[in-house]
Amino acid sequence: MYGAMEAVMGEPGTRRWSCTLALGAVSMLVVTILALLGVEFLADHVLGADPDVAWQVHLERVDNAMARNDLAGAEVLWGEAYVAVIKSRHWEGMVAAGDTYRRLGQLRGFRKISDAKAREAYLAALFRARNRGSLEGVLRAAQGFAELGDQEVVEQCIRVARGVAARSWNPRADEQVRAFAERWDARAREADHLGLMP
Repeated sequence: MYGAMEAVMGEPGTRRWSCTLALGAVSMLVVTILALLGVEFLADHVLGADPDVAWQVHLERVDNAMARNDLAGAEVLWGEAYVAVIKSRHWEGMVAAGDTYRRLGQLRGFRKISDAKAREAYLAALFRARNRGSLEGVLRAAQGFAELGDQEVVEQCIRVARGVAARSWNPRADEQVRAFAERWDARAREADHLGLMP
């Protein structure tokens, strides 16, 4: 009898626990989005010298440090580059910063951390590109998420890309989105076949 009561009583607790986890995940996503929007807002008010090109120079220094195998120095320089990328307000800089940090993380052995930071950069790039109506930027952010294996986010990016393409004057916009979606679908099917998809 006690076992039956525990089973009945445990079920609502399990549902409550599942709801708590789901709410926690949604809360984290909302906090991340608000943080990125806050950074975007603050970037409007931060003064910097020629922010349109400064991020490129900073990321070149990171690449040079990695080429010299000065990985600790590269990590410090990447932090400076990221600040320059935020000031630039370009999606290109965010994508480049994410790509660079992923390479650095592979070299230094902190891949999980670098992938997480790259996700933030790609998400910011996605927002910037969507807000500017840049199909290229949306698809490049989607490519970054694809390289990380973030299937659900890539699908979201494709939906965003379709919306941007619908508002674009580029007659090839729909074709570009379709080509990306087909490549992604083929890659996802192959990964699923190989058991690489979660």
